[in-house]
Formats: sequence, structure tokens, C-alpha cells
Amino acid sequence: MLALTDEAGKRLTMQTLNIAPETTAIRSLDWDRDRFDIEFGLQNGTTYNSFLIRGEKIALVDTSHSKFCQLYLNTLKKLIKLTDIDYLIISHTEPDHSGLVKDILQMAPNITVVGSKIAIQFLEKLLHNPFERIIIKNGDYLFLGNEHKLEFVMAPNLHWPDTILSYDHKTQILFTCDVFGLHYCTNNAFDEDLEAIYPDYQFYYECLMAPNARSVVSALKRMDAFSEIDTIANGHGPLLHHNVKELIGLYRKWSQNKTSVGNNVGVFYVSEYGYSSNLAQAIAKGITKTEAIVEMVNLREYVDLQVLREIVSKCKGIVLGMPPSQGDMNIENAISTILGSANKKQAISIFETGGDDESTYPLLSKFLALGLKLAFPVIKIQNISTENIYKLCEEAGTDIGQLVTREKNIKQIKSLAPDLYKALGRISGGLYIITAKKGNVKSAMLASWVSQASFIPLGVSIAVAKDRAIESLMQVGDKFVLNILEETNYQPLMKHFLRRFAPGADRFDNVRTQEANNGSAILVDALAYMECEVVSRMDAGDHWVVYSIVDAGKVSKPDSITAVHHRKVGNHY
Repeated sequence: MLALTDEAGKRLTMQTLNIAPETTAIRSLDWDRDRFDIEFGLQNGTTYNSFLIRGEKIALVDTSHSKFCQLYLNTLKKLIKLTDIDYLIISHTEPDHSGLVKDILQMAPNITVVGSKIAIQFLEKLLHNPFERIIIKNGDYLFLGNEHKLEFVMAPNLHWPDTILSYDHKTQILFTCDVFGLHYCTNNAFDEDLEAIYPDYQFYYECLMAPNARSVVSALKRMDAFSEIDTIANGHGPLLHHNVKELIGLYRKWSQNKTSVGNNVGVFYVSEYGYSSNLAQAIAKGITKTEAIVEMVNLREYVDLQVLREIVSKCKGIVLGMPPSQGDMNIENAISTILGSANKKQAISIFETGGDDESTYPLLSKFLALGLKLAFPVIKIQNISTENIYKLCEEAGTDIGQLVTREKNIKQIKSLAPDLYKALGRISGGLYIITAKKGNVKSAMLASWVSQASFIPLGVSIAVAKDRAIESLMQVGDKFVLNILEETNYQPLMKHFLRRFAPGADRFDNVRTQEANNGSAILVDALAYMECEVVSRMDAGDHWVVYSIVDAGKVSKPDSITAVHHRKVGNHY
């Protein structure tokens, strides 16, 4: 096993093993990676899995993250001469799987790249050099010889627009890249310990696949054509072999629950590869933090206007994402169909990448003229997207999700027995402001469900609603400040942080703060503060219970006491 430490001091190792006849897994183990995207905290690192299939022709399925460049290439060269590789199959072009495509093609330019049309188009922009290619469609085959026959399944939006699955009829291995993956780093190459990996498998689904549940269902239907799946060779985590049917079944169950008719929000977008798609994903992620159901539709690929009309008609919310100009008759027909199918009981919002106001606001005005209500202001992105932009999109998605589920939530509140929720409301708590910062993204929230949880180490537990904006900044390894409010001086801060903030709004505007050692904000008017680091999270229904260790703290007003919150009911805030 090759190993090194990267520039950030993280442990990187390589593992190879034969998983079937003429089939080798090449696993890049990233033991200490603690985050994928802004909302995806990792407790157990991750892996980037690549595969080598040796028939009469040789195929390499995916590569690895660029941080593994030398380790991966050295490992691959020990397995095979690069110029002997005939095909490089690109399951999708996200950099953690395609980060070394350019390096490999520079050393072996005669390799033929196999991928979806969108993947090939993206690689053309990335590589800036001509390369041999095969563009595949759903149901196409690639014959490698020695009975290795690869059949391809199109799986767009899982979780990138260009995703494909590849099934080897000889070994009954399904190569899935991100689909059925999990961020879990271990030397155990397979899923022997289902209990250990289950939480990460479910969390991975919720973060990456749930916003595209309809696409998951479509991919599962296409997979049903395969007589047997012996192994799922995924792109992250242990390969699935011992629990294949159960783990596929979980995807089916979770996705069907998220595609049933209910409080649906349709996210209709025109994919400008790696840009509008990512913004749409961030909005969808925010929607899934509520109880709303997401319907994602890429208008660049969608052609059945009748089905589109049916999707729009059952939605309570519509989010339309578009590039600065159209000129594509199919897209214009789709947008006209959405407009013609909308009704005054729905909510509407638009986001746009680039361009000027001319293409966005006249269209929005047409929806508003039909009586639709605005869920969040138009999001216009004219420069490269940043962490703050993606956080803004996530918060906007949460806003529309909360809007369309409001009536349902009110009914649930009223349905509980009065004596029960009055009794529950008698549980009192203190008043606190949690402040957090990750990169350039900052957030805060008022909290009262806080308790000391341990002496050694010093630890606290905090309940955070899943639809709170700050939730994404309280993943394992994240740091924050717990500000304790003063009994005689809590109302100004409480009123400020209780109010509803617009997506992307600065929650610290007109609030006196100073920076803690961990980068988060200390509220100057607080009674005391503690600097904390998240150690673990427990799923508690509509909340996360976040356990954190306390690194430092100070009482600024020794003679004062903590503000206490007394509720009348215990079934809503």
C-alpha cells in the first residue's frame, strides 16, 4: 500500500484488489477529509474508487482526485502499461473522479474516452486538446472481449447531469460512481459491516440523491433490466456486495417517499454545465431540509410537454432557473408550458446566471400576473459562484419549502392533544445565540434546547432544526460559538435573531461582535460565551442533536444570571 501526507497534513493511501475475474479495484483512501461541499460534513473520511477491466480490450472506469495524482498514477502503472488501456469510461466529470483524466491522456493520447454527450462536451472545454471519444446513449454496449460486455444506463442528475452507470454482463458488476456511494474510509473494501456504514449511507443519500429522487426512481427502473447485480462498484466508500439488494431497496424506498404527490416544489432549470446545475442542486438541497418534495427537471433534456404540464400542475412551488439568453425552441416551448400550467395557488421564484434584467423580470411578471406569490427574490449570478452564493441558494430553497408546507405544519400543530403539548411546554431552557463561520459563510440562530452533556471532555448538546440555515455549518469538525444571553438584557438580541432573514442576508448587521479564536462571532452584549467543536450528530426526527466539546470560554458579567425561556406549548416554536 502506497501512502503519503498531502499539503494539509492529511493521510492519503492506496489500495488495490481483484473483485472479479479480470477486474481490479483501485481505491484512493482519504482518511482525514472532513467536508464535501458546504453542507456535507464527513465523520469518517472518504475514498475515490477507480476500476480496471481486462478483456481482449482494456477499460479504465474513472480516475481519482487530483490530490492523489502521483500515488494513483504510480499504482496504475504497476498494474498496467498506460498505453495498453483502450478505453477510459467517464461515469461523470465531477473533479473528484475525473481529476486525472488530463494526466492520463497526456501519457496515453490514443485512449478512447467513453461518456455521455454532456460529459464529452465538458471534457472538450477542460482538456483543450483533441481526443478520441465514443458518446454513448442509454442501452448502448461496449464489447471488451473475453465475455466482458458493458451495458450503459443513463442516470442524469445523480448527482451531476452527465452521470452514467456501466454494467458488466460477465461479472454482474454495476459501476455507479456517486450512486450508492458513501463517504466512509476503511481498509475493508466491502460492506461486511452494514451497521457501521448505514448512517453514512443514509446521510450521503439525503445530501446528494434526495434532491433528485425522481431521477433515482428512473435509474432504478432502468436497472431492473439487469437479471442480477452481484456487486455495486461505487465511487466512494466500501463496495457493495454483501447487502446489495437491501441497499438498493433503501434507495427505492427513500426515493418513492420523496416523489409521492404532496407539497411538491418543481425546480426547472436549463443546465449550463457545472453552473446552473450546481445552483439548482443547492436550491433543491435547501428544499429537502423541509418536508417538501423536490421535482428536478433539466429543460435542456426534457421534451415531453404533456408530462411537464402534469408535473407543474401538481406543484405548490415553482423555481425556474435559466441562462441569460435562450434561442432554443425546445427550451422556449418548455418555459411556455410551465407558464401555461401555473396557477394562482402556487409560489414562484427565478434564478439566473449572467445576463441582465431583460430576460428575467418580464418572465417573473407574467407568473405574478397569474396570481402566483413570490417565494424569494430573483437570484442573479453574474460572476463565478462562491460558497456564499451556494448558501444563499440553499436558504432560498428552504424558504420556498417552508412556504409550501406551512399549511400542513399548522394542521399537525393543531392535531396534538392540548394537554400533551401544554405539559411538554413546561420544560424550560436558557436563551442562547449560536454563531458559526465556515470559510466566508456566516450564520447564527436563537437556541433554547441546550444542555451540558459531559464533564470529561467538557461537552454540550444542542438541538438544531434540520431546516435552519446554520445547520450546514454545524457538521462534524465544524466550530462555533455558544453565546449565553443575560436575564436582564436578552430582549434586543432575541428579537434580532428571532426575525426572519432573507436568503443570504447578513445576520450580524447592527450587532456588536468580536471574533473568537475559531473565527465565529462573540456577541459583545452576551453574558458569556463558549467556543465549541462538533464531535457527533444524532438524527432526532425534525432536529439534529449536536454534541460538541468546549475548547474555551469566558463570563463577561460574573454577577449576572442566564436568561430563561418558559414556553406555553411544546409542539412548535
